[in-house]
Amino acid sequence: MVMGRQSNSYGSGGDEERLPLRGVLETQQRAPGTPPPVHHAAEQLKEARRGGSRLWRASVRAGLVLCLLTVPAVLLLLRWQADASPQWVFDFEAPEEDDDQDIQDDMSDDLSPSPQIAYDRLLGGLLVEGFDEKSCRSRYQFARYHNSPSIPSAYLIERLRKQEALQKKCGPGTKAYKEASKQLKYGQSINTTDCNYLYLIIHAGLGNRMLEITSAFLYALLTNRILLVDRYKEIADLFCEPFPGTSWLVPSDFPLNNDEFSQTSPESYGNMLQNKVFGGNTDRSLAGNRPPYVYLHLDGTYGFHDKLFFCEDDQQFLQEVSWLIMRTDMYFVPSLFLIPAFQDELSRLFPEKDTVFHHLARYLFHPTNNVWYSVTKYFRSYLAKAEKRVGIQIRIYETKGILQRNGPFPHILNQILSCAQNEKLLPEVSMAEGAAAETQNNRTAAGTQNNRTIAVLTTSLSSWYSDQIQKKYDEQPAVDGITVKVFQPSHEEYQRSRNKKHNMKALAEIYLLSMSDELITSGFSTFGYAAQGLAGLKPWIMFKSENHVMPDPPCGRAMSIEPCFHQAPFYDCKAKKDADLGKVVPYVRHCEDVSWGLKIVNQTHL
Repeated sequence: MVMGRQSNSYGSGGDEERLPLRGVLETQQRAPGTPPPVHHAAEQLKEARRGGSRLWRASVRAGLVLCLLTVPAVLLLLRWQADASPQWVFDFEAPEEDDDQDIQDDMSDDLSPSPQIAYDRLLGGLLVEGFDEKSCRSRYQFARYHNSPSIPSAYLIERLRKQEALQKKCGPGTKAYKEASKQLKYGQSINTTDCNYLYLIIHAGLGNRMLEITSAFLYALLTNRILLVDRYKEIADLFCEPFPGTSWLVPSDFPLNNDEFSQTSPESYGNMLQNKVFGGNTDRSLAGNRPPYVYLHLDGTYGFHDKLFFCEDDQQFLQEVSWLIMRTDMYFVPSLFLIPAFQDELSRLFPEKDTVFHHLARYLFHPTNNVWYSVTKYFRSYLAKAEKRVGIQIRIYETKGILQRNGPFPHILNQILSCAQNEKLLPEVSMAEGAAAETQNNRTAAGTQNNRTIAVLTTSLSSWYSDQIQKKYDEQPAVDGITVKVFQPSHEEYQRSRNKKHNMKALAEIYLLSMSDELITSGFSTFGYAAQGLAGLKPWIMFKSENHVMPDPPCGRAMSIEPCFHQAPFYDCKAKKDADLGKVVPYVRHCEDVSWGLKIVNQTHL
């Protein structure tokens, strides 16, 4: 619902009252050429001055009264805007709230700190108090719907507090930022502040955005840089600000144009190396040759020289550059773990090495109120009372004609059911005739004893798969009498990564998936990576099928909760030759779903 706004105009729009000008006298009519009496003119002057004074005082009083009446109205308007009802993002009508509240959400909506609130609203110390809670309800409410299996390290918490102080000291609006952006604008290579920056250009779909922002933030944390992100990709419509007292959105007057940067840009680090801009120095010293900024092209199409970003010598070189401009669509964290200069710090930050995305994503990403309202309302209405919640994320990579890339594909449906039933995530169904009626009679006779429910949350661009799963359990009920209910919040048919409403729905679904007890994801999907990372769950990954044939086995358990780096380099910087980087250290392995990719695992032996 669109709320009306008060008019900014306080006038009637008609004729305005005209006040007498200072020093102008009204005179009585008299015959032409007849001078007024001197004493009468003096009296008129005194009277006019007294009248002007009275009118001046009256106008002042009127202005004060207007201010007294206007200020409360403005304050009420601002408060109304802050407390405005959030909007439902899904296309169907929002469900009515049940009188019987979910046990996980039976607390008052008053978010003020209270000893009665048992959940860890600060996520083990990742978050800090002090944010305006009503403007971003998800920040402190997420813990109501989620129990993390991991505790962040004390050192990670310490470093996050230092990063927050750095972001506030050097962020947009500060003297340091103004000076640094001025140097950038005029191409000055000498940094007159102690603030260095990493600006992330965002251009990919939602899952990729979450992975690339997390990767960029970890790199900023490791290199003591301020992270700024692209303000033009609806980030503010999706996520609240993560840092207290400052913004991570690059200001609108940022002196560089995003469209200028591509793999062929002369400012690209790979091109600088290839063209020997630095004189071919093997140690890549910047003495006397510091550029004002360097562009890092880390997209999936990047070349050999771009990938040297992941070499230690190149990191020493880049450390001296004040501004780094980065474009990426990948989760490049695994390759940071292979840079010797970062390894000790990363081990201190993440003693459980496979929790990088889990901790940093919960720190960085807080859905805006419209998204969060839709998440919690949907959860309470459809999922909360189930005995178990199973999330199934379906991404189709097959084609069947130009307009049918999402199916229907029966072999994909069989793969989903085979995976879920083989791994005991969903019950087997009875094949006997009349089983449906017999099961219903048994439920009626047993009352509530067999009233056990599994809620299945499916996310897909197509509704066909969820409809078929529900139809199967309606026609052939579970052998153990469990009721299976299938829900799907949206079915967009096609991905529209530049559509704000589409992205808001997608983000709501990622968070709903993260509230599952068990999770099935589609291999290669960054959407699934984001959900599993937020949840802290090792999913069952459905392997990609070939030639429209269901793979055998249909799925496999993930080694860790970490996303996969799809386009990881395979160049050994120390040996200066190609190598299998999935066998260098025990905690970086090849991915289950992308054989050439890399992911972090929590292992200590090769």
